[in-house]
Amino acid sequence: MITHIVLFKLKDRSPESIARTAAVLRDMEGKIDVLRHLEVGTDVLHSERSYDIALYTKFDSMDALQAYQVHPVHKLVIEHMLSVRESSVSVDYES
Repeated sequence: MITHIVLFKLKDRSPESIARTAAVLRDMEGKIDVLRHLEVGTDVLHSERSYDIALYTKFDSMDALQAYQVHPVHKLVIEHMLSVRESSVSVDYES
């Protein structure tokens, strides 16, 4: 399995903006066949170093992760994220 985690810091850090963007991420569930697990969480600490949203996903293989990256549903999510995010960091590892 490959675990893919992305943390997002948004330009607009209001609760409404965070909830709207978390919903966009959650909307991928069930629409991308190679996506084995999807979890989206929003930060509860709100410290200066906090990111606003965490995306936690799992895939069967690196090939599946690559297929996810170019999937039309994911590409729409990327468009949204590019417009709302201030920054992001990610990690991918075998699990």
